[in-house]
Amino acid sequence: MKNRKVVFISGATSGIGKSCAFIFAKNSFDVIITGRRHDRLEELKKDLEQQFDTKVLPLCFDVRNLEETRMAIASIDKNAFSTIDVLVNNAGLASGLSSIDEGNYDDWNVMIDTNVKGLLHVSREILPLMKAQGFGHIINVSSTAAKDAYPNGNVYCATKHAVDALSKSMRIDLLQYGIKVTSINPGACETEFSLVRFKGDASRANKVYEGFTPLTPDDVAESIFFSASLPKHVCINDLTITCLTQANAHYNIKKII
Repeated sequence: MKNRKVVFISGATSGIGKSCAFIFAKNSFDVIITGRRHDRLEELKKDLEQQFDTKVLPLCFDVRNLEETRMAIASIDKNAFSTIDVLVNNAGLASGLSSIDEGNYDDWNVMIDTNVKGLLHVSREILPLMKAQGFGHIINVSSTAAKDAYPNGNVYCATKHAVDALSKSMRIDLLQYGIKVTSINPGACETEFSLVRFKGDASRANKVYEGFTPLTPDDVAESIFFSASLPKHVCINDLTITCLTQANAHYNIKKII
């Protein structure tokens, strides 16, 4: 009996990561879901197993912590999950929205540690497995902020520009091993993103999405799965997705559609 394909998703407890877990499970992947919130991971595991004939492994750790990341990935049962076919580097966040001269050091550190170093931690620990198996696909969830800068977005934009550069570099370095690298760059997408950015201020977060129809996590997850489901010789290098009213990271016409 042929082993099922396996997807590893960081930041799977909400938003795009959670939607990815559902679409991959629906399409006959076994799923390794990771995040910092144990209760949400267990709830997601239960939902996926009830709805789909799939194996689900929850790993609770913080991608910013290298030792936690190493231990979690080393704990994967190679008999139950003999390959990792797709890695979705989704864990990421924005913290604060301040001009560069008034930026908060803690906000800067959490964005750099999560969006850049966290992606590196997970990728570095998964890559030996992909190299040994002779194939794999890394999908980095970036942002339109990787392509443009916007007022007060400084460090967040910088981290996503870093993800863009890393995706290009990873694709070069891993070409010899047959490992694909794709960068997915969503625009405004209604998730917990703004709630996290504004430190739980729901009123302020909700206003971000007023006056237009933003992307949904499912919209982005469908593009991620599409990229992962193409023939072996085809690799989407870079895909930027926005809603109809958004032209780039900065320009968005707010009108209800």
